[in-house]
Amino acid sequence: MSKIEIFDPAMCCSTGVCGPSINKELLRVATVINNMIKKGFNITRHNLSSEPQAFIDNKKINEYLNSEGAEVLPITLVDGEVKKLKEYPTNEEFANWLGVSKEDLSHIAIKKPGKGCGTSGKKGCC
Repeated sequence: MSKIEIFDPAMCCSTGVCGPSINKELLRVATVINNMIKKGFNITRHNLSSEPQAFIDNKKINEYLNSEGAEVLPITLVDGEVKKLKEYPTNEEFANWLGVSKEDLSHIAIKKPGKGCGTSGKKGCC
């Protein structure tokens, strides 16, 4: 299974729903990543403002930042190799790297709750 790491530029949140308007691209990426993590895939995001040490510790990322500056972000690594610079992966790229269909990226299996919630067995407690 491939390991995907995305090194984000400095931002207040990775979802795209903060601030005065919604960033549709960040929302798409966050949705894909959350869905794939729920399916057991190994995907990690690092935000420059909240995890600067990850950018320092990764030699490839550190070299790009030193030579090109923060404008090179986001950077996507797949199994340690740089696959994308300056923009987020497309759904097709995510699907190819993870070995899934494009449709699998946005659909997750949601289990229907049984009778009641948790272990209490009480109906209508949700």
